[in-house]
Amino acid sequence: MPPEIDRLLNHSDLSGLMQAIAEYLNCDRCFCYLRNPQTHLGRVPFCWTRTDQIPVVYDEDWKPEPESLRDEDPMFAAALETKPSIFVEDVNTTSAEILNAKFEQENFGHRALIHGHLCYNNQLWGVLQPCNMTQPHAWTAEERSTFTELIERITPIAVAYIKHQTEYPPQE
Repeated sequence: MPPEIDRLLNHSDLSGLMQAIAEYLNCDRCFCYLRNPQTHLGRVPFCWTRTDQIPVVYDEDWKPEPESLRDEDPMFAAALETKPSIFVEDVNTTSAEILNAKFEQENFGHRALIHGHLCYNNQLWGVLQPCNMTQPHAWTAEERSTFTELIERITPIAVAYIKHQTEYPPQE
C-alpha cells in the first residue's frame, strides 16, 4: 500500500483518500458513492478531480436510488450482488454484459474506471470509482492488487461514516 494512502486510511480521511487514490492510479477523477443498504438512500460526499474541466460528481443530500438503476447499470447490479470490483480498461470496448456504455457516457463521461464495491455483511455500502476521462487504462496486476486491499481497508471506514450520517438501522 502506498504510504500516503496507508496514512489516510489510518486516519479515516475519506476526503483526502480520493486525491491520493487518483494520483496513485494516475486517474483524472476519484469519487465515493455511499449508500445505506437498509433505506437505499445514497450520496457522493467525496470527489476529487485533476482539473476544473473534469465534472465533479457530488451529492450534498442523501437521495433515494432510482428503482431502474439495477436494470440500467450492470455494474451497479453486480455491486448489489456483492460481486468483486470491476476493472474497465475501455468503456467503448467492454462487453454490454459488464457495462452499459451509453449509461456510463451520459452519467459519468469517463473512458476507463474501476467500479470498487464496498461490501460488508453481504450488503453493498458504496462504490469507490477512480476513472480516466479520455484515455483507456490497462490496469496492472499491482494496481489491481493494491486496489483490492484498499477496498478491504476502506469498507469499514465507509460503513462507520454511513452509520454515523444516517439512521441505521432505520426506525419502523
